[in-house]
Amino acid sequence: MKLNLVFSSTVSGSLFLVALALVPACKAQDQAQPQAPPPASMTAEEEPSTSTDLYIMLGSDFDRPGLLPKANYNIGIGHTFSFLKKDPFGDELTFSYTYEDAGSGFWHSDYGSDTESGGVMKNFGLPKTKAVTGYTWIQLGITSLTGGLHVANHLYNGESLGAIVHFNLRNSLWIQESFNKIVTIPWYTTTSIGYTRSW
Repeated sequence: MKLNLVFSSTVSGSLFLVALALVPACKAQDQAQPQAPPPASMTAEEEPSTSTDLYIMLGSDFDRPGLLPKANYNIGIGHTFSFLKKDPFGDELTFSYTYEDAGSGFWHSDYGSDTESGGVMKNFGLPKTKAVTGYTWIQLGITSLTGGLHVANHLYNGESLGAIVHFNLRNSLWIQESFNKIVTIPWYTTTSIGYTRSW
Protein backbone atom coordinates (compact mmCIF):
# COMPACT_ATOMS: atom_id res chain seq x y z
CA MET A 1 0.00 0.00 0.00
CA LYS A 2 1.38 3.41 -0.94
CA LEU A 3 0.29 6.55 0.87
CA ASN A 4 0.23 9.77 -1.09
CA LEU A 5 2.81 12.08 0.49
CA VAL A 6 0.61 15.03 -0.45
CA PHE A 7 -2.11 13.65 1.87
CA SER A 8 0.30 13.28 4.81
CA SER A 9 1.78 16.75 4.39
CA THR A 10 -1.69 18.25 3.86
CA VAL A 11 -3.01 16.74 7.10
CA SER A 12 -0.03 17.88 9.13
CA GLY A 13 0.02 21.30 7.47
CA SER A 14 -3.69 21.81 8.08
CA LEU A 15 -3.34 20.86 11.73
CA PHE A 16 -0.43 23.27 12.10
CA LEU A 17 -2.43 26.11 10.49
CA VAL A 18 -5.38 25.41 12.81
CA ALA A 19 -2.97 25.63 15.74
CA LEU A 20 -1.60 28.97 14.55
CA ALA A 21 -5.09 30.36 14.01
CA LEU A 22 -6.62 29.19 17.28
CA VAL A 23 -4.00 30.39 19.75
CA PRO A 24 -4.27 34.13 18.87
CA ALA A 25 -8.07 33.83 18.65
CA CYS A 26 -8.22 32.29 22.10
CA LYS A 27 -5.90 34.95 23.50
CA ALA A 28 -8.07 37.72 22.03
CA GLN A 29 -11.19 36.11 23.47
CA ASP A 30 -9.58 35.91 26.90
CA GLN A 31 -8.62 39.60 26.76
CA ALA A 32 -12.11 40.60 25.68
CA GLN A 33 -13.78 38.50 28.36
CA PRO A 34 -11.43 38.11 31.32
CA GLN A 35 -12.35 35.27 33.62
CA ALA A 36 -11.59 35.20 37.29
CA PRO A 37 -9.90 32.08 38.61
CA PRO A 38 -12.27 29.61 40.27
CA PRO A 39 -12.59 29.98 44.04
CA ALA A 40 -10.61 27.56 46.17
CA SER A 41 -13.83 26.05 47.43
CA MET A 42 -14.99 25.06 43.94
CA THR A 43 -15.75 21.36 43.74
CA ALA A 44 -14.97 19.06 40.82
CA GLU A 45 -18.65 19.10 39.84
CA GLU A 46 -18.59 22.90 39.48
CA GLU A 47 -15.52 22.98 37.24
CA PRO A 48 -16.00 23.15 33.45
CA SER A 49 -17.23 19.77 32.23
CA THR A 50 -15.73 20.07 28.74
CA SER A 51 -12.68 21.70 27.22
CA THR A 52 -10.62 21.75 24.05
CA ASP A 53 -6.85 21.25 24.30
CA LEU A 54 -4.30 22.30 21.71
CA TYR A 55 -0.95 20.70 22.50
CA ILE A 56 2.57 20.92 21.10
CA MET A 57 5.11 18.45 22.49
CA LEU A 58 8.78 17.87 21.89
CA GLY A 59 10.54 14.76 23.00
CA SER A 60 13.01 12.04 22.31
CA ASP A 61 12.40 8.47 21.28
CA PHE A 62 14.55 5.75 22.73
CA ASP A 63 14.60 3.07 20.06
CA ARG A 64 15.07 -0.62 20.80
CA PRO A 65 17.29 -2.52 20.88
CA GLY A 66 19.45 -0.20 22.94
CA LEU A 67 18.57 3.38 23.83
CA LEU A 68 19.25 5.25 20.62
CA PRO A 69 17.76 8.78 20.97
CA LYS A 70 15.71 10.23 18.10
CA ALA A 71 13.76 13.50 17.82
CA ASN A 72 9.97 13.31 18.23
CA TYR A 73 7.63 16.23 17.48
CA ASN A 74 3.91 16.07 18.22
CA ILE A 75 1.07 18.51 17.58
CA GLY A 76 -2.59 17.79 18.11
CA ILE A 77 -5.98 18.76 19.40
CA GLY A 78 -8.33 17.06 21.85
CA HIS A 79 -11.79 17.68 23.27
CA THR A 80 -13.34 16.36 26.46
CA PHE A 81 -16.95 15.20 26.45
CA SER A 82 -19.06 15.30 29.60
CA PHE A 83 -20.94 12.11 28.65
CA LEU A 84 -17.61 10.22 28.70
CA LYS A 85 -16.69 11.23 32.26
CA LYS A 86 -17.53 7.76 33.61
CA ASP A 87 -15.99 5.88 30.70
CA PRO A 88 -13.08 3.76 32.03
CA PHE A 89 -10.96 4.30 28.91
CA GLY A 90 -11.24 8.03 28.50
CA ASP A 91 -13.14 11.29 28.48
CA GLU A 92 -11.14 13.14 25.81
CA LEU A 93 -10.91 12.30 22.10
CA THR A 94 -7.73 13.42 20.34
CA PHE A 95 -6.21 13.73 16.88
CA SER A 96 -2.50 14.28 16.43
CA TYR A 97 0.35 14.35 13.96
CA THR A 98 3.80 13.09 14.97
CA TYR A 99 7.12 13.30 13.16
CA GLU A 100 9.99 11.08 14.27
CA ASP A 101 13.48 10.89 12.84
CA ALA A 102 14.03 7.33 11.65
CA GLY A 103 17.52 7.74 10.18
CA SER A 104 21.00 8.67 11.32
CA GLY A 105 21.43 11.70 13.54
CA PHE A 106 19.00 13.10 16.07
CA TRP A 107 16.94 16.00 14.67
CA HIS A 108 16.11 15.04 11.09
CA SER A 109 17.16 12.79 8.23
CA ASP A 110 15.86 11.61 4.85
CA TYR A 111 14.35 8.64 6.67
CA GLY A 112 11.33 9.97 8.52
CA SER A 113 8.35 8.53 10.30
CA ASP A 114 5.07 10.46 9.95
CA THR A 115 2.12 9.33 12.04
CA GLU A 116 -1.50 10.47 12.01
CA SER A 117 -3.41 9.01 14.93
CA GLY A 118 -6.66 9.21 16.82
CA GLY A 119 -6.79 8.57 20.53
CA VAL A 120 -8.72 8.52 23.75
CA MET A 121 -7.37 10.15 26.91
CA LYS A 122 -8.51 9.60 30.49
CA ASN A 123 -7.93 12.54 32.84
CA PHE A 124 -7.86 11.91 36.59
CA GLY A 125 -7.15 13.90 39.72
CA LEU A 126 -4.34 13.32 42.18
CA PRO A 127 -4.79 13.33 45.95
CA LYS A 128 -4.35 16.63 47.83
CA THR A 129 -3.63 18.79 44.78
CA LYS A 130 -5.45 20.50 41.92
CA ALA A 131 -2.27 22.00 40.46
CA VAL A 132 -1.22 18.62 39.03
CA THR A 133 -3.45 15.97 37.44
CA GLY A 134 -2.68 12.74 35.63
CA TYR A 135 -3.80 11.08 32.42
CA THR A 136 -3.58 7.90 30.41
CA TRP A 137 -3.68 8.04 26.62
CA ILE A 138 -4.28 5.29 24.05
CA GLN A 139 -3.63 6.07 20.37
CA LEU A 140 -4.09 4.16 17.13
CA GLY A 141 -3.07 5.35 13.68
CA ILE A 142 -1.02 4.94 10.52
CA THR A 143 2.73 5.52 10.35
CA SER A 144 4.31 6.32 6.98
CA LEU A 145 8.02 5.56 6.67
CA THR A 146 9.74 7.75 4.07
CA GLY A 147 13.19 7.83 2.52
CA GLY A 148 13.06 4.47 0.72
CA LEU A 149 12.04 3.66 -2.81
CA HIS A 150 8.41 3.47 -1.68
CA VAL A 151 6.48 4.90 1.24
CA ALA A 152 5.81 2.10 3.73
CA ASN A 153 2.60 2.36 5.77
CA HIS A 154 2.21 0.47 9.04
CA LEU A 155 -0.29 0.30 11.88
CA TYR A 156 0.74 2.38 14.92
CA ASN A 157 -0.27 1.86 18.55
CA GLY A 158 0.82 3.97 21.51
CA GLU A 159 0.06 3.99 25.23
CA SER A 160 1.05 6.92 27.42
CA LEU A 161 1.06 7.88 31.08
CA GLY A 162 1.44 11.54 31.91
CA ALA A 163 1.08 14.43 34.32
CA ILE A 164 -0.38 17.88 33.68
CA VAL A 165 0.99 20.87 35.58
CA HIS A 166 -1.78 23.50 35.55
CA PHE A 167 -0.60 27.13 35.54
CA ASN A 168 -4.23 28.32 35.32
CA LEU A 169 -7.46 27.27 33.57
CA ARG A 170 -6.00 28.00 30.12
CA ASN A 171 -2.31 27.08 30.24
CA SER A 172 -0.58 23.88 31.29
CA LEU A 173 2.53 21.80 30.86
CA TRP A 174 2.24 18.14 29.86
CA ILE A 175 4.93 15.61 30.76
CA GLN A 176 4.54 12.05 29.50
CA GLU A 177 6.16 8.71 28.90
CA SER A 178 4.91 6.62 25.97
CA PHE A 179 5.27 3.03 24.82
CA ASN A 180 5.07 2.84 21.01
CA LYS A 181 4.73 -0.07 18.60
CA ILE A 182 4.72 0.06 14.83
CA VAL A 183 3.99 -3.22 13.06
CA THR A 184 7.22 -4.89 11.79
CA ILE A 185 9.41 -2.42 13.76
CA PRO A 186 10.92 -2.95 17.25
CA TRP A 187 9.11 -1.14 20.07
CA TYR A 188 10.38 2.14 21.44
CA THR A 189 9.59 4.59 24.23
CA THR A 190 9.21 8.35 24.04
CA THR A 191 9.77 10.92 26.77
CA SER A 192 7.99 14.21 25.95
CA ILE A 193 7.25 17.60 27.45
CA GLY A 194 4.97 20.19 25.92
CA TYR A 195 2.73 23.23 26.23
CA THR A 196 -1.06 23.02 26.11
CA ARG A 197 -3.59 25.78 25.58
CA SER A 198 -7.16 25.00 26.73
CA TRP A 199 -10.44 26.80 26.25
